[in-house]
Amino acid sequence: MANPKTIGVLLAGGLARRLGGGDKSLTMLGGEPLLARAIARMAPQCDQLILNANGDPARFKTFGLPVVADTIPGFAGPLAGVLAALEWVAANRRDVAWVLSAPTDCPFLPRDLTERLHDARRSENAELAVAASGGRAHPVVALWPVALREDLRHALTVEKVHKVGGFTERFSLATVDWPTEPVDPFFNVNTADDLAEAERLSKL
Repeated sequence: MANPKTIGVLLAGGLARRLGGGDKSLTMLGGEPLLARAIARMAPQCDQLILNANGDPARFKTFGLPVVADTIPGFAGPLAGVLAALEWVAANRRDVAWVLSAPTDCPFLPRDLTERLHDARRSENAELAVAASGGRAHPVVALWPVALREDLRHALTVEKVHKVGGFTERFSLATVDWPTEPVDPFFNVNTADDLAEAERLSKL
């Protein structure tokens, strides 16, 4: 069965404190920015990509993606980025009902992410679908219905829910597990040591 139209949002709204601040998504790995690697993985499996980032969008101009800032102030975490994406899609792509979120600091994202998450959502009749590897869920890598945007805005602004799992646990959730060999596809770069390990893994 063909998947419904899906917009991918690459989340780059964090502060990257453990890497010394600045734009983690522009950190170089194997001669290219982490963001470029995420785009290469995600673009073939989405109908369009957008970038969630705060501050001056001009610094991302060379990547050619719409840059969507958080609509909730104060760096409210990845859920705020997901909300910004859902609201952007509702306003700009009314033909699309689904958003796939992924962080820009995962350089080895699966190339079958959209397909497998949609398949699991359908087969389990679930409202959301989330990725996992090695038995551990990665709630920031998930498939979100655009129709959940009002629920998410209420959770963030009124209930002050900021943990992704604290929101997703309210809904029926399909979880899809990926193998971790030879590389965990959801390995993420948070520290200088992680970056060095990513360099090693990228050569496998």
